[in-house]
Amino acid sequence: MVLYTDAPVRPAPLWLPSAPVEYAVAVDHYLAGAGLGAASRRVYRISLTSWTWPLVGRRPPQGPRRRGAAPPVVPLALLDDIGTAARLAAAVADRATVTDARTVNRELSALRSAVGWWRDLQWISTDPTAGLRHLARTPAVLPALTQGQVASLFGTAASLREQAFWRVLYDCGAGAQDVLALDAGQIDLAGNRARIEVPRGAGPGLAAAGWLQWRSQTTEMLRWLVAGRAYGPVFLTDRRAPARAGAADRCPVTGRARMSYRRAAEIFTASSRPLDPAGRGWTLHQLRLAGLAARAGLGVPEARRDRCEPGA
Repeated sequence: MVLYTDAPVRPAPLWLPSAPVEYAVAVDHYLAGAGLGAASRRVYRISLTSWTWPLVGRRPPQGPRRRGAAPPVVPLALLDDIGTAARLAAAVADRATVTDARTVNRELSALRSAVGWWRDLQWISTDPTAGLRHLARTPAVLPALTQGQVASLFGTAASLREQAFWRVLYDCGAGAQDVLALDAGQIDLAGNRARIEVPRGAGPGLAAAGWLQWRSQTTEMLRWLVAGRAYGPVFLTDRRAPARAGAADRCPVTGRARMSYRRAAEIFTASSRPLDPAGRGWTLHQLRLAGLAARAGLGVPEARRDRCEPGA
């Protein structure tokens, strides 16, 4: 990736194209000239589009509303506005509360690279990203949810898929990726459990195979969710799987894809934001910690609790 500096801009030669009026058009020009592959271009477009809301002082849609949301029309000249740097700084801080540092840094790098390109063309004269810094990769330590918070979460009008996923995660204290990896054929509804293989090198104290155990109320939700399916992913997206999805991550009945950790985390944080007095929303790891604490209080056998220890 080309690195840009804050060196003074030289007078533009006569052949430089005139600046587009809209930010979205400027993004199109940048991506066309950036020499990126198709996959990278798609990621950059998503990242650059996500900044349109903060540029006009609005919060981007979260959770299910994020997909397909029409971004606001933003004048490219707004990047030279005196208040833009502050709006972007606030957006970075807000974004860091709902996603990981790697994603925030990737989005910031995309904007910084595009801004440098536009400045080289003299389409804008200032760099509103100059004072922004990449986030540290070390995540903040967040406390486990309280039992009251868990009860309020389970009382929301979330979909059957979300409620079943959250309850499995809470009941067994497993890592979210372990739960999302479940297939219908692994579930023993009569025994309120699912058999799960532990990869080699998963850590000390883990057996070659184990069981994830949950309560009977959770089984009833899973029974409705799988609706008689004997194979394929338990937790599915709302859309058909893309062509690149492997057979193991595609439901052979509906053609829908296995839900990703990133998508599950976004939905959880968006769903829990109205319940959070700070307005940030909670994380799946906080729910898992609450489940582990509850299991310890119920005297769950140590071997079974160890099986549920992989990180969220």
